[in-house]
Amino acid sequence: MDTSKIRNVAIIAHVDHGKTTLVDQLLKQCGTFHENEEVNERVMDSDNLERERGITILSKNTSVMYKGYRVNIVDTPGHADFGGQVERVLGTVDGVILVVDAFEGPMAQTRFVTQKALEMGLIPIVVVNKIDRDGCNPHGALDKVFDLFCELDANEQQLDFDKVFGSGRKGICKAEMEDPDGDFHILMDKIIERIPAPKGDPNAEPLLQIASLEYSGFLGRLAVGRVQQGTFKPNMTVAQAMTDGKVKNIRIQKILRYEGLTPQPIEEAGPGDIILIAGLDNFDIGDTLSSTNNPVHLPRIHIDPPTISMLFTVNTSPLAGKYGGKFMTGNQLQERLERAHMADPALLVEKVDGASTFKVSGRGILHLTILVENMRRELYEFTIGSPQVIFKNDENGKLLEPIEEFKVEVPSEFSGACIQEINTRKGEMVNMTTDENDRVTLEYLVPSRGLIGIRPKLLSLSKGYAISQSIFKDYEPYKGEIPARVNGVLIAKEPGEAASYALSNLEDRGYLIIGPGAEVYPGMIVGEHNRDVDIIVNVTKGKHLTNMRSKSADDMIQLTPYRRLTLEECVTFINEDECIEVTPEVLRLRKTELDPIKRKQLSKRPAEED
Repeated sequence: MDTSKIRNVAIIAHVDHGKTTLVDQLLKQCGTFHENEEVNERVMDSDNLERERGITILSKNTSVMYKGYRVNIVDTPGHADFGGQVERVLGTVDGVILVVDAFEGPMAQTRFVTQKALEMGLIPIVVVNKIDRDGCNPHGALDKVFDLFCELDANEQQLDFDKVFGSGRKGICKAEMEDPDGDFHILMDKIIERIPAPKGDPNAEPLLQIASLEYSGFLGRLAVGRVQQGTFKPNMTVAQAMTDGKVKNIRIQKILRYEGLTPQPIEEAGPGDIILIAGLDNFDIGDTLSSTNNPVHLPRIHIDPPTISMLFTVNTSPLAGKYGGKFMTGNQLQERLERAHMADPALLVEKVDGASTFKVSGRGILHLTILVENMRRELYEFTIGSPQVIFKNDENGKLLEPIEEFKVEVPSEFSGACIQEINTRKGEMVNMTTDENDRVTLEYLVPSRGLIGIRPKLLSLSKGYAISQSIFKDYEPYKGEIPARVNGVLIAKEPGEAASYALSNLEDRGYLIIGPGAEVYPGMIVGEHNRDVDIIVNVTKGKHLTNMRSKSADDMIQLTPYRRLTLEECVTFINEDECIEVTPEVLRLRKTELDPIKRKQLSKRPAEED
């Protein structure tokens, strides 16, 4: 295909601003689906976790044919924790569609991705989405986008951006708010007019850098990248320049290109085509494919370093293997984590203390918990430690820590409590504004470690009204100690099943995180103490039976509902001497050292015994 008839664009936006729904409309209105074809909402979010959480995690490709043009569309993650995906994908496109909510305008994480795109010289088209929402301010959102572009030093061509107003949910789009409702062909016309065609000589030597990978049940691992110049064909031999500097010759078995949402085999790919290549046995993201006569080693794709790490270890619990776990050995854990790193280079994996412990580093709590949740669903069983911030030292040996820009919107009546909470976490206020609806916007610089667990805390303080977001800023000098969890925990003393009678006697000691009938073991955490010390309790103890009282009387005991912790809540709850037992069916909290005597020797404050 003539390169002048190709357009490559990425869609970038904040979480839940509607970009995946927008892609759905482009696919429908450009005829990718037949009229009688049943289409899922958010077709680009193929991952189960993406559909459940309503966020995009993996970058994905699709293409539509429109007026004789092939428009390749890449849907990118909108969360900064998955920024490693975004940075690689932007290298395969010539322009971006920036989707902003007509009510909220550009958010902190929009800034992160937009900055990357503008630095690379990509041409933006702005879509002000959700114009059907009550109380929205489309022109105000557009003004905020212009201000953001100015802050990010956009060039004149980027500042002279095209815009459309629309609603992905209703399938309407128009060039100006005053215009009658149209469809998304208006946006497609602007993509063809404004986004430049890809450059590259089809007669030059072939050149491609691997930007991501996909899996096929028939073809195995597929390398995904954009042809920069030359032509690639099946059964062609090319040179693969690898991470370690080595070069080897490989034969391409098959080349595929997206037609709609489905990869289809093709006989030839030229400049600008985003293709999937089968036949590479061993490759990393960033490897270069080029001519065997003149191998080229393109610079590696730069990815911002991770800021948070967690230890993954083999499950040593007495209940290991009883709750659906299929993959439990150190080798199986290592193989899965290495596979995760190959799919996402922003996720770093290193072996620690022997064969069964691995330090996994990522861009944030969400980045790591998504990996854990995916492994759970694949029937892996393991334990994870508390999240640790990655510190650095400057040239003078001074300790530096990651600092994040943190923004909170909250009704003014709750702002005082939120300010107090952020201040205790070494937050430094940068700005504070109040809008006409009496909502206060707080802008802070906060150490990354101070943000661990802050979101549920702010939601609790504001009765669920707080909206918070954060973005990595830079490394700065260490800000000092931040108080960890103040309260101690309730620790099980005996193995067995938790009894209603025992649990009812513990309710005045704190709150419980297990219910009656739950299987427990010594060292397992069953609740949070209302004092600042750990306490060992017997949760399996039942009331002695008599002639007047049967065992069924236990069932009549009325217990306060226990607190069911999500994975994110578990991660932010545990202290450094605690860990999470992750199984496909259940999550348990436990002390890292189960033996109470050894625990006393290691602990600064020994646990009391009930």
